[in-house]
Amino acid sequence: MQSFREIANYVKIPGRQDLQVNIFQLVHDWLRNERKGKWILILDNADDAGFLTQAQSTSDIRQTNSMGSGKPLVAYLPQCPNGSILITTRSKSAALKLVEQRDIITVEPMGEVDAQGLLEKKLGRSNESNDAVELVAALEFMPLAIVQAAAYICQRAPRYSVQDYLRDFQRSDRKRMSLLNFEGERLRRDWEAKNSIIITWQISFDHIRKTRPSAADLLSLMSFFDRQGIPESLLQSREEQGNSQQDEKETNDDNHADLTNFTDYDEDSSSQSTIGDRFEKDILALRDYSFISIAADRTFEMHRLVQLATRKWLQAHKQQERWKKQFIKNLDAELPMWDYENWVKCQTLFPHAQSALAQQPEEQDVLRDWASILYKAAWYAREMGKGTEAEEMSIRAMNVRKKILGQEHNSTLASITMVGLVYSLRGQWDAAEQLAVQVMETSKKKLGADDPNTLTSMVNLVSIYYSQRKWDIAEELCMQVMETSKEILGADHPATLISIGYLASIYNNQGRWDAAEELAVQVLETRRKKLGADHPDTLVSMGHLALIYNDQGRWDAAEELAVQVLETRRKKLGADHPHTITSIGNLAITWKKSGRVIQAVRLMEECIEAWKRVLGFEHPNTLASCSALAAWKAELEDDDEDDDDDDDNDDTDDDEGEEGEEGEEMGMEIRSRRGSPTRRRKRLTHVWRDK
Repeated sequence: MQSFREIANYVKIPGRQDLQVNIFQLVHDWLRNERKGKWILILDNADDAGFLTQAQSTSDIRQTNSMGSGKPLVAYLPQCPNGSILITTRSKSAALKLVEQRDIITVEPMGEVDAQGLLEKKLGRSNESNDAVELVAALEFMPLAIVQAAAYICQRAPRYSVQDYLRDFQRSDRKRMSLLNFEGERLRRDWEAKNSIIITWQISFDHIRKTRPSAADLLSLMSFFDRQGIPESLLQSREEQGNSQQDEKETNDDNHADLTNFTDYDEDSSSQSTIGDRFEKDILALRDYSFISIAADRTFEMHRLVQLATRKWLQAHKQQERWKKQFIKNLDAELPMWDYENWVKCQTLFPHAQSALAQQPEEQDVLRDWASILYKAAWYAREMGKGTEAEEMSIRAMNVRKKILGQEHNSTLASITMVGLVYSLRGQWDAAEQLAVQVMETSKKKLGADDPNTLTSMVNLVSIYYSQRKWDIAEELCMQVMETSKEILGADHPATLISIGYLASIYNNQGRWDAAEELAVQVLETRRKKLGADHPDTLVSMGHLALIYNDQGRWDAAEELAVQVLETRRKKLGADHPHTITSIGNLAITWKKSGRVIQAVRLMEECIEAWKRVLGFEHPNTLASCSALAAWKAELEDDDEDDDDDDDNDDTDDDEGEEGEEGEEMGMEIRSRRGSPTRRRKRLTHVWRDK
């Protein structure tokens, strides 16, 4: 009503000073009069259409009689040829209550060029640096956020720059909130308008909390996930879980809980329909306010600044732990252990597990779920060769489990094992061996020497000895595991096949090629029969046999298997999967041994670049591959001087690749031997998880 009175005063409408007059009707009639000229009326931020569409009381319209009483405010907005009305809103639902669908103009997000232009305009100078591009991208091209940032920078210039703002913005959530709460100058703006993007967001959020609390709850839960690729399965059941599932978790580390148990509804068709309807309405409400969007794959996305503002609102209102707890329980229930069959699901959920890493809860029972998420995510990260992420996740999970479960709890031992195997992945053999021995000794004492978990711990230790070229002790322990596994689990059990595969690898490194081939063929045929030709474990066995053929000088047979393994892994796992990169290196070795040195060099260069991307330059895999490549190039340079330099049967000049059988975990190796016998021989073994 205040705005209507201001209009009346500005254009000096007769009768405006009468306190009993219906000011809405007075302005309405004046606007309809074509003799008054053309006009445009702007209704800004009309996110709540209710105040326009609901009938007004007599007191609201300031009249003594009932004439016009009960009419909604929208009825006083004239539709006439001499005037136009522009309504801005973040809510499509509100827009549809005021205009037809055909009259709605969607304002799409600002592009990079326009966003950078806006920043330069507000700064009053051209800024062609990458900092400006990075800043508008960090602000996700939101005009209000860009204007706000420019005002902040200008106020502190010349001692403050775009680079300084970007650095502060990226420093922490706390600093981002401080910057986004800044309200700059109000020049030529409505004095009631808010310059802070956080305050603007809060107005809309408060409205949703008032009109649809369940949608506000959904947004609260979503804010803890990674802001992109949020699947519906993580959100459908949002009520807090009871404690009844904790007992079940004691005996099931995977904790594949049924999300439908989290609701208070009966599980008949009508109640499930009610849940689904409510969820869809909540999603629609959040999408209408542009809090979320729906991707082509039907997953949900949040604006980065909306996510930050929501989390900070929850923190300020002491609701953070409530929704963090629900986020952790939902994610733990949905995230499976890594397995070939769970590959796609793990890949989808891994970013949310990364988000969970920074969301450590306070309650002890939730801490257990949090550690479970990190353990499972570390397993997947290790399989993907993400050594840094795997190490941080596995160590955090191990520390929590040690504290709340004790040193000898099965889950704690599993986490210690995981940390050791991540150390193997990163080439930290001594640390890996120390942890593997600790787990093996504890398992023997607690479970007995013949327990499958104890046998698994022994296989893990074999893999570490193998990676360190401790052939004798590796063979002794491997024989012990193999014989016990055959007796307890059977000759075709995956654990037994692991030990047989490792023994074949050990024999191959000792030059016992016939024995190595016999065992390798046995494992390969069994896996082909039980798992299929394209299963990752079968491919491991094929790669291993190819390397044995290499050592026997059977180049054609070795190349046939190596090519098959590489092509299948590229198709199923991708070019940057560690298994695929191993296959590239092994094929390069096969080509080199068969005399195709130039082709081998090119392929090994491809292998090295891939290792750099995935594991980094300092990883033993990368270094060993570089050493092999350097030796091969030296042979090419010396070839004209000494034909013997390319003699593949000379052990001192031989560059070999070896893909060993795997135990529970992954480590890697390429053997490179060149030069004088006094040179240190480097040997790394490709050790992939083998079930």
